[in-house]
Amino acid sequence: MEQPAPHLFVIPGGTGDLAEKKLLPALYHLATQGRLGERYRILAIGRKSSIDDAAYRKWAREALQSSGFTEDDLLGWCDDCLAYQSVADTSEAEYARLAERIDALDKEHDLGGNRTFYLALPPRTFIPTIDALGRAGLAKSAGYTRLVIEKPFGRDIDSALALNAKVHEWFDESQVYRIDHYLGKETVQNLLVFRFGNSIFEDLWNRDRIESVQITVAEDVGVGDRAGFYEHTGALRDIVQNHVAQVMALAAMEPPIAFDAPSVRYEKLKVLRAIQPLKDEDVVFGRYAAGRVRDETVPGYLEEEGVAPDSKTETAVALRLEIDNWRWQGVPFFVRTGKRLAEKLTEIAVVFRRPPVSLFGSESDGAPERNVLFITLQPDEGFTLTMDVKAPGEPLSVKRIPLAFRYGEEFGELPDAYETLILDVLTGDQTLFVHADEAVASWRLFDPVLARERPIYDYPAGSWGPRESNDLVSEKGQSWQVRDR
Repeated sequence: MEQPAPHLFVIPGGTGDLAEKKLLPALYHLATQGRLGERYRILAIGRKSSIDDAAYRKWAREALQSSGFTEDDLLGWCDDCLAYQSVADTSEAEYARLAERIDALDKEHDLGGNRTFYLALPPRTFIPTIDALGRAGLAKSAGYTRLVIEKPFGRDIDSALALNAKVHEWFDESQVYRIDHYLGKETVQNLLVFRFGNSIFEDLWNRDRIESVQITVAEDVGVGDRAGFYEHTGALRDIVQNHVAQVMALAAMEPPIAFDAPSVRYEKLKVLRAIQPLKDEDVVFGRYAAGRVRDETVPGYLEEEGVAPDSKTETAVALRLEIDNWRWQGVPFFVRTGKRLAEKLTEIAVVFRRPPVSLFGSESDGAPERNVLFITLQPDEGFTLTMDVKAPGEPLSVKRIPLAFRYGEEFGELPDAYETLILDVLTGDQTLFVHADEAVASWRLFDPVLARERPIYDYPAGSWGPRESNDLVSEKGQSWQVRDR
């Protein structure tokens, strides 16, 4: 396994929630496995001038302990590897001081000029921060310089184009890693292996054998303390434009010529560009009302603290999409996502066509149903293929059984997605990251939906969303699929 070269990992926003809950635990866990390389340092950047190296290390130790780490060397790792630099604003003077600190750490620890800037910041600060890095000469170095940008990459097509323009003013696309943590999940990555490594499925992966593809990304929680963010975001921006679009592209893409970043990204981009413009009848917006989740009564979205009483924000979206290419012509892709749904679940259901003639009676008589392949991305990651068999005895009776594989049973605990993606950044592998053209293509598809006013249908918390979303699939003679638990 390739080891990262000596490097400095810089985290603007190093005192925020993302650094505390995701980045520091991922970095520490990688360090305990010896996967960060022989020489590295982590520099957190924050606005608080009252914090110094010692205070930050103490804060980081407490954060890691809160994440469940109890190793004896936790104290030593924080003291040896972590540093802090206060940066009050994006002025030239502040970033000149930052550049001096980065150069000093680089020389002191012989890091070869290799630097990664991970923007663990609110999206509104991306452009000024990137501009400040560029003006301070931090976009280039004697070694490599890499820029990691969290989603959302813009909030519409215009802001995405503006952000791309600012990024490319200072950084080459080969330096940029637009991170979507869904792509770091082992089961998402295995979509490529599953499809292209098993000819039995790739031969069936087309309009001749598949009737529809359904993607469900469900959350059973509400907005919690994120109402301020969610009111200006909504389900389509928060989940569909990035996570769902990427999962759909991986499920629908053509075989790449090689398993490398340019080849995989090119095929994903072709899928996104082939999706037909969405019509009004292809989209259903929903908003959760009061209901019961896990035997607990919960309030509706409009009753959540921080939500405007006349809010127009959707908490659920259902879509019907058509990919206008040779493989998928006429095969609908159904997508649904939302908060306060029946359970936490991310799953792809590939619905195969029925035999042209049924030998076992009509559907109402218990004839075999459609075979469905469930690809479960979380939780209980794995694959399930439903098969119909004859039940013992007479008269003839058909029973559906699952052929299942679960990752946990075979491989134990799976790596955290952030660990996988951070390691890819440090080794220069862009395969699982979003290209600029992908981000723009996704916004071109979904931006017109956001620009049009549409009704928002209430659904009770703990359900699978507004009943109007059922019409999207029933018009095609189908129903939403969820694997039996």
